[in-house]
Amino acid sequence: MIESLSKRTDYPSLLNYNYLNQASLGLIGSPAVEAMNDFLYHVARHGNLKMSDEQEINFLNPLKRNIAKLLDAKEEHVAIMGSASEMLGQLPYIFKPKKNTKIVAVSTDFPALTRPWISYCKTQLCEMHFVEDDKSTNLTDQIIQAIDKRTAIVTVSLVQFSTGTKIDIQKLSTVTKQAGAKLIIDITQAAGAIPISVRNIDAEVLVCSGYKWLGGHGGIGIALTSPEFLKKDPIMTGWMGAPDPFNMQAKHSSYSQDARKYTMATMSYISIRGLEVAVNELLNLNIINISLHANKLKNLLSTQLKGTQWNLYRPEDDINASSHIVSIESFSHNVLKQFEKLKSNAIICGIRNDRIRISISHYNNQMDIEKLLNTLS
Repeated sequence: MIESLSKRTDYPSLLNYNYLNQASLGLIGSPAVEAMNDFLYHVARHGNLKMSDEQEINFLNPLKRNIAKLLDAKEEHVAIMGSASEMLGQLPYIFKPKKNTKIVAVSTDFPALTRPWISYCKTQLCEMHFVEDDKSTNLTDQIIQAIDKRTAIVTVSLVQFSTGTKIDIQKLSTVTKQAGAKLIIDITQAAGAIPISVRNIDAEVLVCSGYKWLGGHGGIGIALTSPEFLKKDPIMTGWMGAPDPFNMQAKHSSYSQDARKYTMATMSYISIRGLEVAVNELLNLNIINISLHANKLKNLLSTQLKGTQWNLYRPEDDINASSHIVSIESFSHNVLKQFEKLKSNAIICGIRNDRIRISISHYNNQMDIEKLLNTLS
């Protein structure tokens, strides 16, 4: 029997549901919820009686330290933001690709990566080049084949949200650098689920949402910047990115020397506190153990699906396949009806591109997978 890696009692929803949907709105563990409630009750509602200006400025530091540990990054390269889109939306106007250059992206990637560039290309006469995430091909190789001397930007998720297809990020970053293009990576569907070392990824910017696999609540985003990117100034600038934010200078604009220059303003401090605790829980569980746990449950799922009318979108031995996001398809079943059948049996998955998406987290166990399989069959 494959037991859960974390305490299922920390997730009350699991008493009544088999939750296999962390890739969407993920469950939040009791330690993070308690930390958020405690902050609201004992600090936030009391205004400056319980939080001074200095304490407010330093409030982000514990989260930055935890993120740096989790992703093997330098703390000064970690920016805390209101959302991942807060960074993604301004990147076209920071990099400013020239006319007739090319932006390479995946056609079914998360829209937050592509829409800012689509908008930019309309006015700057750049070309969007979309690569297909086709199960019969290697997605990394497809992206690399699209890179040429005209390529200015490559923007892609490390793990595709709808299929679980995983990029060979070292290979892609090497080719991108050789071509002189800028690499932007969204690690939202990877951070907290698989080991990531930012030091080994030669990208300009990595972004991540603070919920889903990190275990936090909405309203927080993370950006990890390269040393070269830190030399650039933000387009969207706010008061908190100044060297001394509470030295209010309305007639001057200067920036912190580290990634804090991209922190704009007051955010959801409740969510920041919860994410700090949630990431600490991930550190205690150990990301390698979390990844191995997902792999065990995926192997069970894959083995039991053989001989049924369901197939993995990417086979188990496909080097592009991740273990924590598994997309399954059927050419004989009505997928939407099967999805509704799962919901009526208290099994919560996702449905993306007419396939059922299964998210495997550290709180899942063998019984979750077996109930899913029994209901599908």
